[in-house]
Amino acid sequence: MKRVLKQAMLVWCCLTGLSAAQAGEVQVAVAANFAGPFNKIAAVFQAETGHTTKVSVGSTGKFHTQIKEGAPFEVLLAADQDTPRKLEEEGLSIKGQTFTYAKGKLVLWSAKEGFVDDKGAVLKKGGFAHLALANPKLAPYGAAGVEALKALNLTDALAPKMVQGDNIAQTFQFIATGNAELGFVALSQVAAPDKPAGGSYWLVPAKLYTPILQDATLLKKGEGNAAAAALLKFLKGDKAHIIIKAFGYEL
Repeated sequence: MKRVLKQAMLVWCCLTGLSAAQAGEVQVAVAANFAGPFNKIAAVFQAETGHTTKVSVGSTGKFHTQIKEGAPFEVLLAADQDTPRKLEEEGLSIKGQTFTYAKGKLVLWSAKEGFVDDKGAVLKKGGFAHLALANPKLAPYGAAGVEALKALNLTDALAPKMVQGDNIAQTFQFIATGNAELGFVALSQVAAPDKPAGGSYWLVPAKLYTPILQDATLLKKGEGNAAAAALLKFLKGDKAHIIIKAFGYEL
């Protein structure tokens, strides 16, 4: 019996060691709007594959600059389609390894209950000193906010009240801390299934801004990394899709 147990333990140790040896790590640049869902996706991904993720969160525009300057990212989850396209043109990503993983939604949000109505009329009524949005040159959700204001003919009237965050996460913090009474952020930030942000928000009609189609791409530095390839495959699967939709995105 002891001999059998020793043999079983030896087999188990060998299998465990093999699994650990095969598991890898992937460095991922994640657009700030997708940080919440990606944290959950990464946990399930690791549990199923053994691969770990080293995550950086920020604006898509800044990631583009960092990648051009040699940042060690292997996978980019952008907040747009334009940046992955540019990276492919610049020879910094792998051709044929780009796909849309989510379609984002823009909201006008306030941390105050009842402050934002369900028609967005608060923008015309005024009664606030600061309107936050992400830098439109770096963050697609910021650009969408600018488009929405233009479509509503409110750009000139509200320009003096606008404050900009470097990315959508910083913009969210401006509003959450009361430094801005309201602002444009991603639906995923205020409607997280496990921890809703509270306050009040208006789901901005899709007709007011260019669709926010978010692409993932395999970067040159991720070529040949099995963990990077596995992550992109996982993002296309049902388990990732359930999480993505739970945060308010469309597929």
